[in-house]
Parts: sequence; structure tokens; C-alpha cells
Amino acid sequence: MFMGASTKQGKEIANESRKIVKSLIDHKTEHLKPEERSIVERIVHSTADPEYADITRISDDFVEASLKSIKADENILTDITMVKAGINSYSGKVKCYINHEKTIEIAKKKGITRAAAAIQVAADDGFEGIVAVGNAPTALYKVIELINNNEIKAKSVIGVPVGFVGAAESKNELIDSDIPYLLTKGPKGGTPVAVAAVNSLINTAKE
Repeated sequence: MFMGASTKQGKEIANESRKIVKSLIDHKTEHLKPEERSIVERIVHSTADPEYADITRISDDFVEASLKSIKADENILTDITMVKAGINSYSGKVKCYINHEKTIEIAKKKGITRAAAAIQVAADDGFEGIVAVGNAPTALYKVIELINNNEIKAKSVIGVPVGFVGAAESKNELIDSDIPYLLTKGPKGGTPVAVAAVNSLINTAKE
């Protein structure tokens, strides 16, 4: 007899949901490494959108580079506060400079978005670790630029900005770089995707 969601315990619901996700995308993720499959499954679980199994791209060196950084408790940098708020159980620091006074100053002075300026401020602050961009294509463009210029020590980049202006293009630029990456092709992405990817990596590192 099927029980309504209101009568089920949270853990039971989560387990059932994960089984459904696996049944929907197993045939699409068979070629992935176990750690990569875990990330994709968590993204699909978080978004309730199986299409992410088709559009998620992970470079061969992404998981290894990311886990090494996480195990060393290096910082995680996010483009917006919503992504930062969703990252949990991390023993290192999660940083976001979107509301920093220097960010606002640079954005106004240079005529760039606050998201891009925030990445510059992080670089100036000596950031080293993983970058997770879940919202702004301009932030992803700036990360790529600074990495290529050796101005920021990003060990890997989660590039999943969302939208119809610049999102797909910024991800294509990330693919063409030598940076270890996880991204979602096209305009789809967003905070839940970035958060799911980071938290999956944190859980894998603990295991």
C-alpha cells in the first residue's frame, strides 16, 4: 500500500527518490566513474530534471583535482550567497564576495557586473581552491580569464550559470580551457545544480 508523502519519514522519501533517479538515468551514466555518477545523480535528484544526465559534462581531471582540494580544506568560492548557503558540512571555508565593499567599488569603477568584480576581489584576497558558479556567466568568464592569467589559484571550476544571455557561451569557453571542470551544456543550470555538485564532492571526500 502506497503511503502519502506526508506520512513518510524524510529518509524514506529520500531513499525512494534516489531509486527513482537511478531508474531514470542509469543507462545514461553507465560510462561515468562512480564519483561522477554520484554527482550527476545528486544534480538530477536536486532538480527533479533527468535532462541533466544528458547535459552535464565533467572533465577527466575534475573529480581528482576537486577531491584533493577538499581533503586539504582549501576554500570554496561561490558567485552568489545562495550557492554559499546551500553548501553544508564542509570543514574548510566557503567564501562569497558579492556583497563586499571592494566588489561594489570595482563594479562601479570598471563598469562590470558585481559577480565579475567579486571574482576579482577573491583573486586579490589570495583565493585558492574550488570555484562554483551557479548564476552569473560574467563570473565564469572572469574566473577563466584570471586562471589563464595566473591571477587566481582555482583547482577546479563548477560552471553552471543559468540563462539565455552568455551562459552557454561561457561554458563553451570553459570546455576549451585546460581547467578541470564540471558544467551543464546550454542555458540550464543554477544554484541547485552548483550546490548539488559541491555537496556530492564533500560527501565523497568524507567517504
